[in-house]
Amino acid sequence: MPFAFGGTSLLIVVTVTMDTVAQIHSHLMAHQYEGLIRKAKLRGRRG
Repeated sequence: MPFAFGGTSLLIVVTVTMDTVAQIHSHLMAHQYEGLIRKAKLRGRRG
């Protein structure tokens, strides 16, 4: 049974995909900054 996407369905799929990628990117960047802040605090206490 063939499945065809209409214009609205395709728009929703693309928008959800882009939003998901943006959320993953944001989460990864926040995790990276947490690590940098933690390292900076450790270096600051030593010096």
